[in-house]
Amino acid sequence: MASAAVLGFAVCTATVAGHGAMPEPAAPTQPPPAQASPGRAAALPARHEHGNLVFDNIPAPDPALAMRLGRYLESRQATLLDWLADGSLLISTRFGDTDQVHRVAAPLGVREQLTFYAEPVSLARAAESGGGFVFLKDQGGNENSQLYYRAPDGAVRELTHGESIHGSPVWAHDARRIAFYGNERDGASLDVYVTDVTSGAAPRLVVGGKQDAWYPLDWSADDARLLVLRYVSISEGYLYLVDAASGALTALDGSGRKVGILAAKFAPGGRGIYVLSDEDGEFAALRLVDPVAHQVRRVTPELNWDVESFDASPDGRYLAYVVNQDGRSHLLIEDTQTHGQVSPAGLPEGVITRLAFDRAGHRLGLSVESPEAPRDVYSYDLERGRLERWTRSEPGPLEGRALVAPELVRFPTWDRVAGHARILSAYVYRPRQSVHCPVVIDIHGGPEAQFRPGWDPFTQFLVNELGIAVVAPNVRGSSGYGKSFLALDNGELREDAVRDIGSLLVWIAAQPALDREHVSVMGASYGGYMALASLVTYGERLRGGIDAVGISNFVTFLTHTAAYRRERRRAEYGDERDPHMRAFLERISPLSNASRIKKPLLVVGGQNDPRVAASESEQLVWRVRAAGGEVWYLTAKDEGHGFRKKTNRDAYLETAAAFLQRLSH
Repeated sequence: MASAAVLGFAVCTATVAGHGAMPEPAAPTQPPPAQASPGRAAALPARHEHGNLVFDNIPAPDPALAMRLGRYLESRQATLLDWLADGSLLISTRFGDTDQVHRVAAPLGVREQLTFYAEPVSLARAAESGGGFVFLKDQGGNENSQLYYRAPDGAVRELTHGESIHGSPVWAHDARRIAFYGNERDGASLDVYVTDVTSGAAPRLVVGGKQDAWYPLDWSADDARLLVLRYVSISEGYLYLVDAASGALTALDGSGRKVGILAAKFAPGGRGIYVLSDEDGEFAALRLVDPVAHQVRRVTPELNWDVESFDASPDGRYLAYVVNQDGRSHLLIEDTQTHGQVSPAGLPEGVITRLAFDRAGHRLGLSVESPEAPRDVYSYDLERGRLERWTRSEPGPLEGRALVAPELVRFPTWDRVAGHARILSAYVYRPRQSVHCPVVIDIHGGPEAQFRPGWDPFTQFLVNELGIAVVAPNVRGSSGYGKSFLALDNGELREDAVRDIGSLLVWIAAQPALDREHVSVMGASYGGYMALASLVTYGERLRGGIDAVGISNFVTFLTHTAAYRRERRRAEYGDERDPHMRAFLERISPLSNASRIKKPLLVVGGQNDPRVAASESEQLVWRVRAAGGEVWYLTAKDEGHGFRKKTNRDAYLETAAAFLQRLSH
């Protein structure tokens, strides 16, 4: 996963007010005149606009620094989207300002661009036959993605309309119908719809009701039933079979047990269902469920790591799955007839995403990236036992030997488990001349996410060009370390994760190669909250921090986050409608403690953010400034929860580089 700093698409997962609690108004974008200190002019810091970017109290860029950084930001990546029926691949990559859909006909073949938009297109799914595909595109980062169909002749038709969110398109085997989710009905629910791409008729509601979040996962072999997930939280989900004609629901597991479900799909042959969940254990494992005989068979072995993704070949001969081992991916392919396993050699050691077998079931496609190589698309030919590379993405004008691989380290925390200090992990990127070097602590978002060693050119720039060590911890509440660990920061345990940063600071201070006097902190989304909370709690040990699209007040965050996300975020953070929890959330929020942020702060926000509203950044900026603190504030009018357009992202990273360079001296 890219660093939180890159802000490609940050990770805060899903989330009106009621029970007598009045919604709080959005904060003003600047302090009112009454906030000015006595005897001081009430003039606001310098502010200027450049295109869709607004720079507030940010110094003019350093051309020399921007040029050095630019070498790193010229890299591009390629991501597998789907196999087309003719055996070619759909991939997502960027040749201009945004990611678009391309077709690649053969390994290392020419990349043929198929979509051309100012907004990025990073998800597409192909029909089993005919050559058509659907894709999603939003406007300005607002995440209200509409569903489009691109026919084999190149004609594009919009299948949904309006300001609603849509996602998870799943093709029926007839290559005509698509199931997807949308929130047209009430804005707060995610319902399942089906539409025929050839008819021009409006989508038909199949599953809905209350304010639940429903996701379509797969169609049965005869297209008569849909497999759907009712998602409550990362730790709770329920599978159902749905009659595609009537919408009648049948619970797959009648026990109603609370289980975290990562994925599920029909097994080839139509009777069984593969389910990836943490049922009966700390870690996610793959099981084969027979809903008729009410039998369950574990498919993957007992592991102390999560199985994070899987796919089965259409004929059922092969099963592929990826194990997340301390953040690094390990791919295994099993022959279900011989029970032999293979782990393809030659893949970069890093992070694997988007497994997909081709229509014939002979090749497995995947995307893989590492700290030293951008994400690229590969396939493994099961008949020949051969790994093939489909794309060769450019790392920019960088020499491979100049790129740094991180070291996995362990550090003790402030609490104990079974009489011993709890041990956490972190990835450390060290400059090659690491002698008493400054440090940036980079905290991932989520919070149910994980820092993973993927391609991150900005981190490579900090390490190689500015001589800054980057330490990326996985504090309690991170995924990948078991469901008990995942729950250690829920509700009123929130500050325990912040205390983990205190323990990391102790570890940093004990490292001779790291400069304890020059430590900064940064994060995006929930990581932005963690950066702010660290500045509040450990400000005397930090030089400053970066908060990108972060939560400044949990109550206003829950009030203003998109309605379809609110309940899922309450499951993680707590219900602000409860007076006791509301008081707790107010107490721990950085906004309530803004006067304690005494070190320089860079705040970054997107005006169209549906997850963490722009007001979260705005209210923090004026509150810190009103208390005399220094804040650089950058916002984009055409972005949401992360900067996805290259020109905007480059401007942000140039600003972040200048800010961190200043703090490192």
